[in-house]
Amino acid sequence: MPSTPNFDTLAIHAGQEFDPTTGAVIPPIYLTSTYVQESIGHLRGGYEYSRGGNPTRTVLETLLAALEGGKHGLSFASGLAAEDTILRALVAPGDHIVLGNDVYGGTHRLINTVHGAIGIRNTTVDLADLAAVEAAIIPGETKILWVETPSNPLMKISDIGALATLGHRFGVTVIVDNTFASPALQHPLAFGADVVVHSTTKYLGGHSDVLGGALVINDDALYQKAQFLQFATGPVSAPLDAWLTVRGIKTLSVRMDRHCSNAQAIAEHLDGHAALEAVYYPGLPNHPGHELAKRQMSGFGGMLSIAFTGGAAAARTFAESTKLFQLAESLGGVESLVNYPAEMTHASVRGTELEVADNIIRLSVGIEDKADLIADLDAALAAVASLSRP
Repeated sequence: MPSTPNFDTLAIHAGQEFDPTTGAVIPPIYLTSTYVQESIGHLRGGYEYSRGGNPTRTVLETLLAALEGGKHGLSFASGLAAEDTILRALVAPGDHIVLGNDVYGGTHRLINTVHGAIGIRNTTVDLADLAAVEAAIIPGETKILWVETPSNPLMKISDIGALATLGHRFGVTVIVDNTFASPALQHPLAFGADVVVHSTTKYLGGHSDVLGGALVINDDALYQKAQFLQFATGPVSAPLDAWLTVRGIKTLSVRMDRHCSNAQAIAEHLDGHAALEAVYYPGLPNHPGHELAKRQMSGFGGMLSIAFTGGAAAARTFAESTKLFQLAESLGGVESLVNYPAEMTHASVRGTELEVADNIIRLSVGIEDKADLIADLDAALAAVASLSRP
């Protein structure tokens, strides 16, 4: 490769040499649980047991670090497994976490319920309000500032650089969930973040056929802690899952181009529609984070949400009327999905300040023809309009 390869080249080649035995262009899947040692204590290539390391997983971890511009990558069985590992590495009973008030429901459930049960405290706050973030930090006790940008599902844009500067002033580790943007559009480490977390199930895998998560870390000591926990608790990605994720990443850039252009066209088409009180998409000039997103991201992403004037009934009718947009959890695949957060992805935060209004629908815009997608949405909007007819 060139000495300083660009992103698209890294996505296809980083960590991936042709197989030296056969010349195969694609590195093989190492479906093995253990490895024959040269002698006691002398390992072949450093591999001993696949929970501790597997060549296919090594390819993915090397690739993840390269894409995010980081030193170290770790691959996990799911995004929440990655999140749980970095939490274990950084907090202990009595410690405190500050996180956005619009994070993925599963992240809040993990921090608030699972880690909360052992004495980890948390405060949710609007990350756009730096004064509120600073007020939420408890000096000496707050260990993590958890940032999700764009956020799920309201597409809030947080200033990574400003939050990193603020967090570091108090000795706080700044973690950014980069799942919605992907490294094709945003590089949190370049803005001062300490750790990047991904659900690789989403845009990195990109085909709705694999579950996975990732951490990218620059600090050597923190990486060693997280790597030890990965080995000691065992939430590793399986070889086939790692291979499928590497396969997906090869087309990440070209897929994100289409995701972004389709989502932009749909957001512009829906903006101002009589049935909607809001369209949440950072690519729209009226989005409060539009200018920040332009500076921080190279594209606005494939996710958008819409709020219906007709309340829950309108939102539910819409979600159950689309055809190309299939009603399902998850996001980031080549196919378009529609989701009702209040009872699906964010059901766990009902009754809390993170509750998602019941008139909101989240769209994961795929790479199908945009005219077909718009026609599908228009047909669903027509079904919503019929609710008000006598």
